[in-house]
Amino acid sequence: MVDNGRSPWLFLIGVTAVTIGVVAHMPMFWMGRDIGFRMAGMPMDGMMIAGMALIVAGIGVAAWGLLPANLAQQVAAADRLSVSAPEDAPLSAAHWRLMAALVVALIIDIMKPASLGFVIPGMMDEYGLSRETVSLVPFAALAGTVTGSIVWGAVADVYGRKATILLSAVMFVGTSVCGTMPSLAWNIVMCFMMGAAAGGMLPVTYALLAEMMPSRHRGWSLVLVGGLGAAGGYVAASLVAAWLEPLLSWRILWLVNLPSGLILVALGVFIPESAKFLVARGRHEEARRIMARFGSSLHMADRGPPRPRRDSLQRPDLAGSMMALNLTAIAWSLVNFGLLLWLPAELVARGYSMTSSSRLLADSALVALPTVVFVAWIYHAWSTKLSLFAASLATLAGLGGMLWFALAENASPFLPAALLIIGSNAIIAMLLPYSAESFPLRVRGRNTGWVAASSKLGGVCAQGLAIFAIVPSLAASILTIMPVMAASLVLLARYGRETRGSDLRDLDPEGHVFDKAGL
Repeated sequence: MVDNGRSPWLFLIGVTAVTIGVVAHMPMFWMGRDIGFRMAGMPMDGMMIAGMALIVAGIGVAAWGLLPANLAQQVAAADRLSVSAPEDAPLSAAHWRLMAALVVALIIDIMKPASLGFVIPGMMDEYGLSRETVSLVPFAALAGTVTGSIVWGAVADVYGRKATILLSAVMFVGTSVCGTMPSLAWNIVMCFMMGAAAGGMLPVTYALLAEMMPSRHRGWSLVLVGGLGAAGGYVAASLVAAWLEPLLSWRILWLVNLPSGLILVALGVFIPESAKFLVARGRHEEARRIMARFGSSLHMADRGPPRPRRDSLQRPDLAGSMMALNLTAIAWSLVNFGLLLWLPAELVARGYSMTSSSRLLADSALVALPTVVFVAWIYHAWSTKLSLFAASLATLAGLGGMLWFALAENASPFLPAALLIIGSNAIIAMLLPYSAESFPLRVRGRNTGWVAASSKLGGVCAQGLAIFAIVPSLAASILTIMPVMAASLVLLARYGRETRGSDLRDLDPEGHVFDKAGL
């Protein structure tokens, strides 16, 4: 039992209830094994309904167990306290354990939306749906991520970084019952919840790493963790589709949320809580021990007298950077949540089997995975601006290769798909760290938040059009995305800021901080 009102026992009871609620759906799923696990039209039995109630109640109990006391004190402390890491602190085993745990967390998180493209063909077949109707599923999931990005930011301020990750993991476990839903409507509801759970994981992860990593290692570590998470999530989704979908149908892609969510809960052992949260709870000694283990310190922010805000968004360089990064994010989201999401169905329509198309995309993702380490290295050692520019250029080249595949007969999609996945994984790995390093303190959070929102906006628009039967061909989709990506390259070349080797305090010449003894 943890002091000051937080109860791990209530959290564990909630996790157990959610797990039992999910398991209660398994008998109905297994009953369909002789007909290819097709459950469309089956009535939900009493055990499934009771399981749904347990899931809802379990999430509530888990959330209550994580809820801290002294919320007013925490909010006040959040305005006064910040966490800093010394420039020259060495990396410790604690840093590497944290990075490894957060890579796994991001793989599990990103695997959820990446699975959408692999479940759509099976859903269309089982439910007898048109491509336009089934677009409601990815639309709901992506709308959930937009909602989650807003909500989880507020939740993280109340619950803390670690508690927010654990709560989202419990929701991942609960949403695995999407794989046993007998109707499209239930799938849509569950996909929205899945997206809402996943929406805030990435910014919370970056916030936690930024608080814990030494400043001189922050850039490459953020890129490496984000890149491995993005590439690994797509690899995991495509491998599950290639290995298990032929045996257990498309539904297994949702049911794997049960073990993966429980793995994420178990990883909580290796994820420290935010020092701000601990100090606000009066647990100063615990905060000191954690920060000392990570080579960091706590300090009070001396805001001093009011000064003119020279970092206003009206500055042309900041406005140009915002345009460049938001357009890059929109172009990436059109590729990731539009083109790549529909690519498995497109390959099936062109004569590839579902198994072979999943295998092709899995192989492409495996080719992309080792490049993440290279991306992190060039971001740290070469140029932050040029690294993001090169990733966008590679994505544009991949789009060109896919256009050739769409127009030519007997062309192989493997190389352009691999290049597209490599480029898009590199973009998302660098985009948020680069955004955070490009803006002054006063607008850094909201500007990075806008970029994060833009990274989902293109997908919401693409799937929204599909709902109204506006589903362009592969060639038309590519021709729509390529000008957006090209425009982002022009703006990035003009307004992008080189952040390698720079001190972020240079962006805030009117601000200063000092250490206070006794904290």
